[in-house]
Amino acid sequence: MRAAQGMEAADFFIAGYWIWNKILENLAAIGYDLNTMAVAAYDWRLAYKDLEKRDGYFTKLKLTVEENLHMTGEKTVLTSHSMGSQVVFYFLKWVEADGYGNGGKGWVNKHIEAFIDISGSSLGTPKAIVALLSGEMKDTVQLNAMAVYGLEKFFSRKERAQLLRNFPGIASMLPKGGQDIWGHSDSAPDDEASLDGVSYGNFIRFRKPKSSLSDKNLTMSDSIDYLLDQAGPKFKKIVDESYSFGLAKTRAEVEANEFDQRTWSNPLEAALPNAPDMKIYCFYGVGKPTERGYYYEEVENFTETGLNVSIESGDPNAVVMGSGDGTISLLTHSMCYRWRDQGSKFNPGNIPVKIVEMAHEPDNFDIRGGANTAEHVDILGRAELNELVLKVASGKGDAIKEKIWSPLESWTEGMDLGEN
Repeated sequence: MRAAQGMEAADFFIAGYWIWNKILENLAAIGYDLNTMAVAAYDWRLAYKDLEKRDGYFTKLKLTVEENLHMTGEKTVLTSHSMGSQVVFYFLKWVEADGYGNGGKGWVNKHIEAFIDISGSSLGTPKAIVALLSGEMKDTVQLNAMAVYGLEKFFSRKERAQLLRNFPGIASMLPKGGQDIWGHSDSAPDDEASLDGVSYGNFIRFRKPKSSLSDKNLTMSDSIDYLLDQAGPKFKKIVDESYSFGLAKTRAEVEANEFDQRTWSNPLEAALPNAPDMKIYCFYGVGKPTERGYYYEEVENFTETGLNVSIESGDPNAVVMGSGDGTISLLTHSMCYRWRDQGSKFNPGNIPVKIVEMAHEPDNFDIRGGANTAEHVDILGRAELNELVLKVASGKGDAIKEKIWSPLESWTEGMDLGEN
């Protein structure tokens, strides 16, 4: 089984449920066609290094970009959504690296006009941990008892967790930066949004300790270690070989990571290419409650469920909500601000970064939220977002005015990313 290719891989998920279709139609309206527009669909199940190993994915993308410059004389605008933003970042590292894309220093500056990051998951998303740990998320936890019983009989938590652990691409969505981004046990950058008085730095929380498995709350770093320990050696091995979730606090560390492909999906460990002529646009939604922490409990019938822990049952507040777009936590977009730090070790080319936040203002009579939704997927149909993408694609990105609705900028100022 392989990822679908061409426009049909991106326009609709199923009949009537659009994904990229509105953006594709609008690009066609301003003159783009199959000769000047391409879809780079990827198999999200695979680790990024295996996208190239199995499918030659990044080689094909490189050739497509080079062909575009040769045929049109124009650089390429790379537009991505969600996990795709991490794939693009990996590509920008891969394409210039010796022994990989072999494009050499300057390839990105020569070939890429702009990178549009739509609701990107560049620093991961908290819900990825619990999906891999216990096969759960808010949507399954908040089902009624009868629905939970039916779901467990049909496709249990253990089966869901085991399935996801066999898709290494999912692990790329694990949160990056550890406690410096997501908080310590006593404080987190976004604590002002906490409603229960407990710091968001406590990501996995236990109210009823029963053993060493549940005798303390876990920070984000602790939770990833906990997951890797619980998931078994096979999962841990492939994650360790494919990804890194840390933070490079010195310029020397960042420079050393130029040769470590595990860091190429983590903008806190690998720098943007030295491409001063390229531009970055961060477009994302705010104002929709998003999963930020979880209350867990030890599972007593371990032999039956095959899981040591599970999100607390019967508690509507077992999933702790924070700020975001319903899927991606607001903190995930922190790099959009920190790339703008003067002399940042993560942005050696001083690439300009423009940020537009979009408030979630759904139409209650539209099942997809209407023209002003900022929900993670439905934002692709938002009128404002489509207009922004068209401006960049038509060479008028400089006319875009920044719009900030959230306190994220002030939250990022308190993050310790080490030396510039």
